[in-house]
Amino acid sequence: MMQEGSPGRLGAWLEDDGVNFALYAGAAEAVELCLYDADRRELARHFLPGQDDGVWHGFLPGCAAGQRYGYRVHGPWAPARGLRHNPAKLLIDPYTRRLDGEFSWNPAVYDFIQPPGHHAAWQKNEVDSAPFVPLSTVNRPGKTAGSSSAWVPWAEMILYETNVRGFTMRHPALTEGERGRFTGMKNGRVLEYLKALGVTSIELMPVHAMIDEAFLVEKGLRNLWGYNSVQFFTPDSRFGVQDPVTEFREMVAAIHDAGLEVILDVVYNHTGEGGEQGPTLSFRGIDSQAYYSHEPDEPGRYINDSGCGNTVNANHPRVQDLVLDSLVYWHRDMGVDGFRFDLATVLGRMGQGFSRKHPLLTRMSV
Repeated sequence: MMQEGSPGRLGAWLEDDGVNFALYAGAAEAVELCLYDADRRELARHFLPGQDDGVWHGFLPGCAAGQRYGYRVHGPWAPARGLRHNPAKLLIDPYTRRLDGEFSWNPAVYDFIQPPGHHAAWQKNEVDSAPFVPLSTVNRPGKTAGSSSAWVPWAEMILYETNVRGFTMRHPALTEGERGRFTGMKNGRVLEYLKALGVTSIELMPVHAMIDEAFLVEKGLRNLWGYNSVQFFTPDSRFGVQDPVTEFREMVAAIHDAGLEVILDVVYNHTGEGGEQGPTLSFRGIDSQAYYSHEPDEPGRYINDSGCGNTVNANHPRVQDLVLDSLVYWHRDMGVDGFRFDLATVLGRMGQGFSRKHPLLTRMSV
């Protein structure tokens, strides 16, 4: 029986006798937690009973690590006003540390049916998207990788930017199972090569959970670079063999043992949900007005400073929390030594342009 939980920490947190679930959905009227087994069969649905300042929360006794879940958010459907609540869409928890399963392009992942004319006339798509989206998973905290003890001064840093898949895919020293994976990136021969170049720091292109754009999939292609994140805490499964989280930590530990730093390229300026006609996988269906920047005179449309269809709303305090919590997690729990911010100035836009005094940048600095 679902009980009222705690709004203090967002995400799914394992406790002695169950799991506390908490989700920020400021415009929602109700939030439904859906539980699934390892074969993606739905087990149960529970409405989160508590709500404090837009945080919906509940405690589920007996729930354990490994439990698959997703959210269905109930609320106003008014696309012209930027309100895109549709409980037929199963949504990824923005704070989950693990995802199970793959995203598949299917008409069900869109929250609307588009008739001719303005998007104000869009009808709600009532087809369940659950079969086509990854499931959030309750995580059991594991051993952390730890950050590097040797900080490299800026004047001495030699940075090598690379892509996990692209760099390891044809390396002759790697087995087929290591190529394109975190396990390949930690291989001693790979690290010896980088050290021989004089490299001090490896900058990895994005590894956050991502999706391939529809136009690429239609051509039988994939997004190699990875600048299309849909979640900011979870490493993408394409880089893992069995357990991407553990394998990322082991990679970081091996790189540190080789005397090198790990810098992570992070994409917080937009998400893979794209423009207003993109798929609804998480943020759009949870609280589009909070998570994305909308045109003031036409709130049904997104501001597109990123050039990728949407712009993450870094002016919202809860979104600032999300970015900062993600950075802290990748540093403290995953062992990353530093970050390179994609389109960094987009995160500092206020009113008419960029401000060094933007609240998110100020909070980062302290």
